[in-house]
Amino acid sequence: MIKLLMSWDIKSGHEQPYFEFVVQEFAPGLMRLGLQPTEAWYTVYGPGHQMLTGAVASDLETMRAILNGDEWRALRDRLQQYVANFGYKVVEASGRFQL
Repeated sequence: MIKLLMSWDIKSGHEQPYFEFVVQEFAPGLMRLGLQPTEAWYTVYGPGHQMLTGAVASDLETMRAILNGDEWRALRDRLQQYVANFGYKVVEASGRFQL
């Protein structure tokens, strides 16, 4: 399994539309692309990104195809209307919490 790790901060004043977008469009969109969301961590206090999320694909080829696709770009661009400091990386899934 290959994991997509994503991190970001929610833009101030965009919290409500952000959460609506994530629940109604982003998470379902990831699943339509072939990614299975695995976790979402919300940092309330302290340094680091406000949100840390993960999703897995069966193999690296599938992950590459998803991340190179127009649907992923559109979903990511839409997310960035609500967030700042977006970043992601692809790692081999360990079955444990990963940063």
